[in-house]
Amino acid sequence: MANYNYEGLDSKGKKVSGTISAADIKEVRRTLHGQQIRVIKVYLPLSEIDITKYLEALGIGGKFDEKVLLNFTKQLAVMLSAGIPIMQALEILQKSEKNHMMKKAVKNISTLVGEGQSIAEAMMAQSGFNKTYCSLVKAGEAGGMLDAILNRLAIHMEKQQKIKSQIKGALMYPSIVVLVGIAVVWGMMVFMIPVFVGMLKENNTEIPAITQFVMDLSDFFVNYTIYLVPMITIAVFSFLSYIKTPTGKMFWDTTTMKMPVFGMIIIKGNLASFSSTLGTLLSAGVSLLDGLEICVETTENVVIAGDLKNVRKKILEGQTLGEPLEKIDYMPKIVTQMIKVGEQTGQIDEMLNKVAKVFEDELDELIGGMTKMIEPLIIIVLGGMIGGMLIAMYLPMFKAAG
Repeated sequence: MANYNYEGLDSKGKKVSGTISAADIKEVRRTLHGQQIRVIKVYLPLSEIDITKYLEALGIGGKFDEKVLLNFTKQLAVMLSAGIPIMQALEILQKSEKNHMMKKAVKNISTLVGEGQSIAEAMMAQSGFNKTYCSLVKAGEAGGMLDAILNRLAIHMEKQQKIKSQIKGALMYPSIVVLVGIAVVWGMMVFMIPVFVGMLKENNTEIPAITQFVMDLSDFFVNYTIYLVPMITIAVFSFLSYIKTPTGKMFWDTTTMKMPVFGMIIIKGNLASFSSTLGTLLSAGVSLLDGLEICVETTENVVIAGDLKNVRKKILEGQTLGEPLEKIDYMPKIVTQMIKVGEQTGQIDEMLNKVAKVFEDELDELIGGMTKMIEPLIIIVLGGMIGGMLIAMYLPMFKAAG
């Protein structure tokens, strides 16, 4: 039901207007016709429009980002810790939430909880709440410590966001520099080199082999850039579509893991996320097998996810967690030893959190080292290319002068 505004004429021809609550415009017209009002205009006021539906129809809605979810988690944890009942807390969050997707999700959760469902069940029915989140909420409800679990979940989400932003930042910087360098080289080939070529032809200067090569390359860019741009664009989109398929995703993840420096960043980042997620789940009371299943589903790298799936299978066969982890090539030995100690002492959740901290520290060092190494390397490569082109163009002039 929504509140529709209308304008019309009554039986005496007098202009009337007002608001009617109805399911749709047809129902509004039927109601007004029964009241002997001739409808001129019926419209839905902006306050009644469900923006979420329009965003979903355009393909840009349906989910909210992790920052919005983190903010919701923190606020709900604070309210529950203060003793506010869950229904009242959800009502307050719904009214104060600015994100339309989250606002709709909170409203749906409140409705489902009011109908008798648990909070975890209500969250599972919404897009944006992943399995890890819902499993922790379910464990918190069962143990009567939902506020404490939400606080722990907020800390876990902050760590996950930090790891993801570090990896993205590490990959973004060299990508931007390389793209800028390519643009500079292309600009020189298309605009600057032809000027030198014209000068050399006017003076009938002898052309060395390296200069001729640069000139031919410049001609190629000048003549075929109009074809290269769409071809490269199609190739990039085709590749991006390919790596979204199961086969392409496996190929891409396998390849990136073998890259120097980048591969270790990806491995350490995924292992840090795995350790932190499993440690958080176990500390909340989720069983080891269920926790591993959730980690398999939430791990983005399919190679690592496959290895974790195999670890879960070995545990079902009777092995401990440390034994199959020890057989994974990229898993550091000290980590497996720490996990074995945790299993022996019955504090595996605490040990996994320590392992996550180790991986996070190593990730910081790797990213810092890569940045220091790649910055001068890119400068040398781009500087060498640009310098080589300039030398190739000036070389005939130096020979002529000599």
